[in-house]
Amino acid sequence: MKKRIPILPLPLEKASKISKRFLGVGETLSHFFPGLDFELEQAGFDYEPREWCAIAVFCFVFYFCILSSLMFTLMVALKAEIVRVLIISLPVGFVIGFVSLLYLTFYPKLYVNRKTRNIEKNLPTTLHHLLIEIKSGVPLYNSLVSIAQSKYGTLSDEIRKAVNEINTGKSEIAALEALARENPSLYFRRVMWQLVNSLKSGADIGDTIKNLVDTLSEDQRIAIKKYGSVLNPMALMYMLFAVIFPTLGITFLLVISSFIGVGFDVQWILVGILGFLLIFQFMLIGLIKSRRPVGI
Repeated sequence: MKKRIPILPLPLEKASKISKRFLGVGETLSHFFPGLDFELEQAGFDYEPREWCAIAVFCFVFYFCILSSLMFTLMVALKAEIVRVLIISLPVGFVIGFVSLLYLTFYPKLYVNRKTRNIEKNLPTTLHHLLIEIKSGVPLYNSLVSIAQSKYGTLSDEIRKAVNEINTGKSEIAALEALARENPSLYFRRVMWQLVNSLKSGADIGDTIKNLVDTLSEDQRIAIKKYGSVLNPMALMYMLFAVIFPTLGITFLLVISSFIGVGFDVQWILVGILGFLLIFQFMLIGLIKSRRPVGI
């Protein structure tokens, strides 16, 4: 399975071959991440934890050597003192290499979270699609093929896996069970298990899907209400830190300076406040976006 990892300097297959010499270090490092095996399985990476950690160690060594060498060469060319060159170049390479190691180690978890959000974003629309197909008398297999050929992103890719399994001779129940076991989304697994139970018991699949649509819609309404209750304190926090504090802070500093006779450089204060506001608003937007319910 070919996946391009942003921070990895080489394609994953080539990096895996080169990193075999770091398997010993990878074995030790993998003990610090006990859930890595499960995350790799759900992300679809066919690697053992020690192999993945070995790739992360290779990434660290690569960036440490390359960046330290570049910094060293550049500073020597600028005729800096050799001690200062070593003090700056080695820590810079180490820090960036260590960050790349951590990023690559946590990448399967990040990938699974992104995959889960992409699946759950299109899940309500897909269930409505499936409900219409089933209520119209279309067999379940043909309905799954229709979803697999639609543009539902990662969700269509997941359904396509089950369709391919069915085409190879596996039963619908076995294919959907395997899909439910391997998928990281709780809502998607719930839908698959409900379909499997309906197929095993001979119940009406249309009624099952209708109940799933109603349940998912109710869950979304509850999530939206919770999201609205979270936005209220965030709006208050924005008013305090982005509007009231800067205005009152400048006024307070001007009053204090007039009493104690110490002058403040207002220009630098304004620049500092502007920088603080940019960072604060960037963080607040990221926080609001991360709390937003999936599918709305």
